[in-house]
Amino acid sequence: MRTRTGSKASSFAGKVAVVTGAASGMGRSLALQLADEGARLALSDVDTVGLAQTAALARAKGAAVHEQRVDVADREAMTAYAAAVVGEFGTVNLVVNNAGIALTGDVEDMSFGDVERIMNVDFWGVVHGTMAFLPHLIASGDGRLVNTSSLFGLVAMPGQSAYNAAKFAVRGFTEALRQEMLINGHPVTVTCVHPGGIKTNIVNNSTAVGGRDVAALAELFDTKLARTSSDKAAQVILRGARRGKPRVLVGGDAKVIDVLQRLTGSGYQRLFAAVAPRLSPKPASSDDLVHAA
Repeated sequence: MRTRTGSKASSFAGKVAVVTGAASGMGRSLALQLADEGARLALSDVDTVGLAQTAALARAKGAAVHEQRVDVADREAMTAYAAAVVGEFGTVNLVVNNAGIALTGDVEDMSFGDVERIMNVDFWGVVHGTMAFLPHLIASGDGRLVNTSSLFGLVAMPGQSAYNAAKFAVRGFTEALRQEMLINGHPVTVTCVHPGGIKTNIVNNSTAVGGRDVAALAELFDTKLARTSSDKAAQVILRGARRGKPRVLVGGDAKVIDVLQRLTGSGYQRLFAAVAPRLSPKPASSDDLVHAA
């Protein structure tokens, strides 16, 4: 049976699946659902404690697991990681470039280093994972590549310029690569994922500049903006990957915003500029800033 994209919907049972950012959140949910499906797993993260927990949970489900601390921003490390995974399992069928970090703050308050850090993980991490594993996905004869962009890869949001830049870049990179795979006849489907508000640790582990209160931002996100569980997000992502869908919107918020952008073009920017200040927590007090320093 073929899907609308022309690729066969398939199970990941017995396949080798790579998931970056697997220590928590969507990465952990993806790993455990793939384990339930019978996949062999290559899991990585910089959080070795969380990664070990995910690996243990996956092994308890009977999955074979290659577990390794890897910084996706490190090109040489990612290249070596791909070789290690293939050396252990012999092939790679699915790669989910999921690792990411966040930063909140206005451009005038950010340093070059702040922007570089976000781009190194959220964009270059995806590029490194894609290019390191792509030859192996092609060689598998049944490759699936999933790159995680964001709702903020569809629309821009004040205070999220660096994150927007990285996620828009992921979208462009991924959509171009999908066309190249089609043109060259390679057996690899390419999917770009745009999650909305997902209940994960990304905001809790984020950084902020310009006196922004990270704790207040995390509380706002967790209580008002994160409407989709990481387990539900993983289900949606894996269903899209099986079907080889070019784009996967995760959560009702992502779907609504996608429609809004299509209908208004650049008009959404004035709307967001009017609404965003009402949603943003007030900057931390001077006492909080001294304590944080």
